[in-house]
Amino acid sequence: MKFLVTGSAGLIGNQIVHDLEKSEQTVYSCYNKMKPVFGIPTKLDLINLENIGKIIKQIHPDVVIHSAALTDVEKCDTDIELANILNVKATEVIASEAEKIDSHLMYISTDYVFDGKKGLYAETDLTNPLNNYGKTKLFGEKIIQNKNSNWSIIRTSTPFGLHSFKKTFPTWVYENLKNKKKINILEDQFTSPTYVPNLSKMIFEIISRNLEGFFHLSGSTKISRFEFAKMIATKFNLDSTLLNPVRIDTMDWKAIRPIDSSLDVSKVNSLLKIKPISIKQSLDEYSLQLTNSFSL
Repeated sequence: MKFLVTGSAGLIGNQIVHDLEKSEQTVYSCYNKMKPVFGIPTKLDLINLENIGKIIKQIHPDVVIHSAALTDVEKCDTDIELANILNVKATEVIASEAEKIDSHLMYISTDYVFDGKKGLYAETDLTNPLNNYGKTKLFGEKIIQNKNSNWSIIRTSTPFGLHSFKKTFPTWVYENLKNKKKINILEDQFTSPTYVPNLSKMIFEIISRNLEGFFHLSGSTKISRFEFAKMIATKFNLDSTLLNPVRIDTMDWKAIRPIDSSLDVSKVNSLLKIKPISIKQSLDEYSLQLTNSFSL
């Protein structure tokens, strides 16, 4: 099969392309500034809307995985026009072009489409984003539902793993504690941290089986940022007293964050052979990945 993956230099896109390439698929790795490590590097600037259509027509992929987005929550609130172009207008063009050539379109979305009042959200729960990032991603979801006949929408939560330049939460905690720095960690925000290699395997199964619809692909554990950070400290024998618990209402943020955007993974647990893994297993695998990276 022939794949086109947007955001291939990013955290999730990089892992997806790596796994697809290992399975001997033809993968066009779309990027803007940072050239991807895996796949066939394909320059794609999402601001250049006309060029998006040309590239998709030229490659004519069987599957388009749209993982590129402006994910900086604060920037989405401070630069609404840029967020709209990257997260909404570019998605609209990609959806239209994928439909024209009858490609399966997989869209990587977020737990931030929910308001966080309930937690453990199922695929059928009502959406109500609190910030512009969540709103633009929800717009993207609705565009795909309206334009495409062959689609899957993946919502995930707090993705983490190793990456050459993107620093995820466990890496940030690990580096600060390793350097004996005290850090503030939210004690009242809950998510379902997702180990990206596990996420990528579940994505590959959905594509391989040509499954359609909404899928919540995250870790199986609902946990606060603070408890997650304590687990990281314990895992790597670091000083957890350097972790300072703070509440979300003390943060100097423009964009409002949901209190509990954790995801219910019951659907994929019963449907997929590859299951969402616990936070403990995620950290075990992440620790091994980190150790191996140091030995290279």
